[in-house]
Amino acid sequence: KKLPPLPEGDVGEALRFLPTLQELGYPEAEATAAQVDDPRGVMPFEGGEKAALARVQKWMFDDDKLQEYFEIRNGMLGEGYSSKLSPWLALGCISPRRVWEEAQRYEAERVKNKSTYWLVFELTWRDFYVYMAKGQGSKIFIPGGVTGDKTPWRKDPAALAKWKDGRTGDQLVDANMRELQATGFMSNRGRQNVASYLIFDLGVDWRYGAAHFEEHLLDYDPASNWGNWVAAAGLTGQRINKFNTRKQLNDYDPQRKYVRHWLEGSQDRAAGRSAPAAGAATPVDEEAKREARAERFGTGGYQNDQRAKGGAKGAGYAPGKGGRGKGSRDGAGGDELDRKKGRWRKAEEPHWQGA
Repeated sequence: KKLPPLPEGDVGEALRFLPTLQELGYPEAEATAAQVDDPRGVMPFEGGEKAALARVQKWMFDDDKLQEYFEIRNGMLGEGYSSKLSPWLALGCISPRRVWEEAQRYEAERVKNKSTYWLVFELTWRDFYVYMAKGQGSKIFIPGGVTGDKTPWRKDPAALAKWKDGRTGDQLVDANMRELQATGFMSNRGRQNVASYLIFDLGVDWRYGAAHFEEHLLDYDPASNWGNWVAAAGLTGQRINKFNTRKQLNDYDPQRKYVRHWLEGSQDRAAGRSAPAAGAATPVDEEAKREARAERFGTGGYQNDQRAKGGAKGAGYAPGKGGRGKGSRDGAGGDELDRKKGRWRKAEEPHWQGA
């Protein structure tokens, strides 16, 4: 059979046509709001190859960020800490090969160092997950993952809802989840922490987290997203990373600029939440109180404090013996932490797409 002939008229205009959100049935207010970038976001993202190449030029050459990328890549606030090319890569607006070629040009014209290597190294993580998905097939979507682990996952709709909305009480998790909900973007550091929290602290089925990311991420890519989530759950046979989000907050947001940006004052109002009344305790104040209690009563932090009060069911989930119980736990405290830290740092965590 032959394809029917192309319609007469401006074919290019016909192929560019997309229905409006209103035509798709969304309320006028919601459709209008969707057209406006949240001002708190890392940057506005515009689709297409032209915009992708402009971002490469700005970040890599004009702002000269590539030379210091290794040192700044764990940032969470602002547009410069990473290339932010992942949405364009995920949608095919620019190819990994083109980014690699631009990095080679940068090395020839500017400098070749650990940072230039690291950007290319992280592009290979994308390839890794493509090949993993091809090799493992549907295993990256099932509860037991690649390893076939049989340990049951806990179902807790209330805990999952709080995680999605950024209402867990954990500053770092909540700030990142609100950023995702408002902008469709989250840093690599944030993605690893919120995934670890959902999986190991709440014990919720990792697939709910992967599905939520699929729904909201601008840079959603099936292989990268589901591959990273199944790996975060410790179901690939590789190293397991359980993050201590309180320690991570101290390490990567010591002045609390990021969490204040997303959790306080006008930011809450912009997200449709009521601002705290004058003199009322903010989330940051409450976290400071929890940290003080933790200092007095031990290193268990918020989770131990909640358990002492008979806290939420399922808090502090302990993985079973089916393959999720081994691996590093980021933040054991004292000498044990120092002893393990060097070993952990020998192998960097997989870079979640979001560079």
